[in-house]
Amino acid sequence: GLGHSPLPCPRASRVLLEPHNQKIQKPTLTGQRFKTRKRDEKKVFDPTQFQETIVQGLNQTGSDLDAVAKFLDASGAKLDYRRYAETLFDILVAGGMLAPGGTLSDDLTRTEFCLFTAQEDLETMQAYAQVFNKLIRRYKYLEKGFEEEIKKLLLFLKGFTESERNKLAMLTGILLANGNISASILNSLYNENLVKEGVSAAFAVKLFKSWIHEKDINSVAGSLRKVGMDNRLLELFPANKRSCEHFSKYFTDAGLKELSDFARNQQAIGSRKELQKDLQEQMERGDPFKDIIASAREEMKKNNISEQTMIGIVWTSVMSYVEWNKKEELVTEQAIKHLKQYSPLLKAFTSQGASEILLLVKMQEYCYDNIHFMNSFQKIVVLLYKADVLSEEAILKWYTEAHVAKGRSVFLEQMKKFVEWLKNAEEESESEEDEAAD
Repeated sequence: GLGHSPLPCPRASRVLLEPHNQKIQKPTLTGQRFKTRKRDEKKVFDPTQFQETIVQGLNQTGSDLDAVAKFLDASGAKLDYRRYAETLFDILVAGGMLAPGGTLSDDLTRTEFCLFTAQEDLETMQAYAQVFNKLIRRYKYLEKGFEEEIKKLLLFLKGFTESERNKLAMLTGILLANGNISASILNSLYNENLVKEGVSAAFAVKLFKSWIHEKDINSVAGSLRKVGMDNRLLELFPANKRSCEHFSKYFTDAGLKELSDFARNQQAIGSRKELQKDLQEQMERGDPFKDIIASAREEMKKNNISEQTMIGIVWTSVMSYVEWNKKEELVTEQAIKHLKQYSPLLKAFTSQGASEILLLVKMQEYCYDNIHFMNSFQKIVVLLYKADVLSEEAILKWYTEAHVAKGRSVFLEQMKKFVEWLKNAEEESESEEDEAAD
């Protein structure tokens, strides 16, 4: 049981209790520590010693990246990575410390073994990404510094050779794909000088290629959305070239059709949202329908929007600007009254069968998603049939094949009687036509 006896404790406390001990030590201790600490601050920020140690280690490990990773892992215990994070990353990327603008500081030791001197291919860059990944997993506190470093390197792009840029772009794409860094680092690429000289766009091509190669376009889209950059891709080009057409051509020619499709889609979503907002404002102001219709048609022409897309936007706008009653039995009445008033607006954008079907599907989804509208569906359909917005062909086609899954059984059941009535009416009018023909 001896091993467990807390022997040192009483002795330790005894030392602390002796009064003369306290008197002498306390002031000198704090005083002293304070002084050296101040002196340290001045003296210690001197990366030369640190740099020499890292450079020497990298010279020994050479191009064996596993050995490099092991060396970095072991050195973290002896060297002050926290304080010299920037120096460490500069050396691993460029071989030595970087002066502002991206040139190597001349007077200091450097190594020939670094990212910039490595082979320019995806495999080598993947191996380098592993080195950084291991280092940061082992020393978590380097994460923030590493992100700052990448941001800085992107701002220095003009100081690097084309080959150095390519390697950095590939590496950054891989790191983004693996979630080692946040997509917010791309902010650096929106720097005016880089954009103006086309450096940003060229760099982005290589970066997105390696990112998509590692993962896929959905991973890219997700990461960009997270940091609110999904709508900013066009800013990689100067203002005079900032169009969807230019972006699309540039990235498609570079073999990144997926990215140009994504950007085009984002633009379209953006302009549709704008359009919906405008429509709602016009309705709230009580603008005459003919004016609303005219300006919507203008937008359709300008943004190349199909009537199917337009009727979806109009439906959403018409339904969005009302405070709906929370009581199910009252909401149907309210909806009928509201839609009766706005039927001319819906009618203006259902000149094609496909638009009518789309409207029916939108209505189905709306009544399903807004649960207190569940019982209103059939009444709304009948109203829009009477108002000449929906034709019997469209309703029958929706009923037999064009409906979607949302609440299908409920809505088909609601519509059964009306559909039978439509079919009978159709048969009667056909036989009347036959009689007239006879």
